[in-house]
Amino acid sequence: MEMDRKTQFNIWYWIAAFLCLVAFQYWFTKTTQVAQLPYSQFETYLREGMIAEVAVSDRFIQGRFKQPVDGRSMFITTRVEPDLARDLQQHGVVVSGQIESTFLRDLLSWILPAVIFIGIWIFVLKRMGGGIGGGLMQIGKSKVKVYVEKDTGVTFEDVAGVDEAKDELKEIVDFLKDPQGYGRLGGRMPKGVLLVGPPGTGKTLLAKAVAGEAGVPFFSISGSEFVEMFVGVGAARVRDLFEQARAKAPAIVFIDELDALGRARGIGPLAGGHDEKEQTLNQLLVELDGFDSSTGLVLLAATNRPEILDPALLRAGRFDRQVLVDRPDKIGRIQILNVHLKRAKLAPTVDAEKIAALTPGFTGADLANLVNEATLLATRRKADVVTMEDFNDAVERIVAGLEKRNRLLNPKEREIVAYHETGHALVTMALPGVDPVHKVSIIPRGVGALGYTIQRPTEDRFLMTREELENKMAVLLGGRAAEWIVFRHLSTGAADDLAKVTDIARAIVMRYGMTERLGHVALEKDRRSFLGTNQPYYGAQERSYSEETASAIDEEVKRIVDETFERTVDLLRERREALERIARKLLEKETLGEMEIAALATTTSVAAASA
Repeated sequence: MEMDRKTQFNIWYWIAAFLCLVAFQYWFTKTTQVAQLPYSQFETYLREGMIAEVAVSDRFIQGRFKQPVDGRSMFITTRVEPDLARDLQQHGVVVSGQIESTFLRDLLSWILPAVIFIGIWIFVLKRMGGGIGGGLMQIGKSKVKVYVEKDTGVTFEDVAGVDEAKDELKEIVDFLKDPQGYGRLGGRMPKGVLLVGPPGTGKTLLAKAVAGEAGVPFFSISGSEFVEMFVGVGAARVRDLFEQARAKAPAIVFIDELDALGRARGIGPLAGGHDEKEQTLNQLLVELDGFDSSTGLVLLAATNRPEILDPALLRAGRFDRQVLVDRPDKIGRIQILNVHLKRAKLAPTVDAEKIAALTPGFTGADLANLVNEATLLATRRKADVVTMEDFNDAVERIVAGLEKRNRLLNPKEREIVAYHETGHALVTMALPGVDPVHKVSIIPRGVGALGYTIQRPTEDRFLMTREELENKMAVLLGGRAAEWIVFRHLSTGAADDLAKVTDIARAIVMRYGMTERLGHVALEKDRRSFLGTNQPYYGAQERSYSEETASAIDEEVKRIVDETFERTVDLLRERREALERIARKLLEKETLGEMEIAALATTTSVAAASA
């Protein structure tokens, strides 16, 4: 009850205060209100003796009435009459002069534009500071990110599948922990260590792990951040980076994507001694020569294009050691999967070894993405755990692309695709030394695939014989051969297969020297990265052979492809019944697994033997 009374009191208090404010405002407006008079009306009031006093300026006449007129005691009018003073004196009006001050107006006319200009300039500088890094006055400052041990949060336990690289880098950790003791025999630590490997293999992760293990400051910067629009900025940032690192030694300086900074000088259409990138590289070379490794400062760098780096950068005394961080083998993939599978809720049937067998050539980043995709697939179907089937679907999603079930094929196209994929599968099962079939499907996937056949390697391979290469060609030509046997025509569905077959045949002739006609001669330089990133070379091909040799190469390539195609056709004709049976089953179910295909092919073989 007391609370309600207090609330009512407060409400009435605010109402009373509001009314008082309104009354005061009304009185103040009335007392200070100035009447704006025409000059003729002013003269009338003047003749009638109603004006008490006035103040005259160059343009206006301000004054006060003897008695308020229409509630207004003040007035103002524009000055018109030049002989005003005489008339005012005749009517007994007190006249005074008033000088109109223009000081404030003149001051503002000078100061206000200057203030606006300075304000706009400060705003632009702040925006440039946010966009370029450190403001215009600090444009030469390095944009390094400094991490300490607790910030990296990465140790060698978090890095799997690259045991050899870890062993090389553990030596650096030991040196950073005890620089004096490590050099007791007169040896010195390498000034720079270059991590070389394809994208996604864990080069940056390894560098962070070194800093986390050693517990020293970790300076991280990308090679592209040195180069800006202003000449000389990159060199200044290199100097600033090493000054910061020396102040915090022992420390690790990590330059990611070194190829953006260390590209070989003197190549390219814009090469020259005054190129901004070249000045930055020159400064980096000077800094590498200038610091003493015994102080505990180690430079790490990472690149996936070592073939384009400047030779002066890779010489002894700068980047003394190159550590290869390659794609993991099967054992390495199992170790990497075990690291990523710890975060997922797995079914008992999930086996890291089986997943590793399905993923040859996958990098650490690819495997992390695979685990994430499988987890998302299980989440999408409202499951409690991630099963092996989710991992199989995730592999297909990454390798073949998304399913396109809304891409409807007419019955004739579905039949052609079914026989095409069955041809791939049957040739795979018929030839020795070929990766076994894992799954066959006629569900469209990705951009242009109307069907797909997935093979599962049983082991990692690093060398291949000519027979194995020709068998691989036969598997690729199996779909086209099946179409030829069944329909007696060829379709556009084998375009990608033909491109791969032609590449293999041309490599047999030109790169591997495996033909009797041309002999043991390498006629083509491998223009792709030696890291195996499959990046094609876009440029003029240098030919070091004659037109006659070029004609012989074309003839040999065509001969190898034609002979392989004829062999593939003969293989499928011998298995025509299996081809028909598997294709009909594929049209019915759309997807067949390894066991189903083997059962259908074995049943046919047994029936033929009994007959």
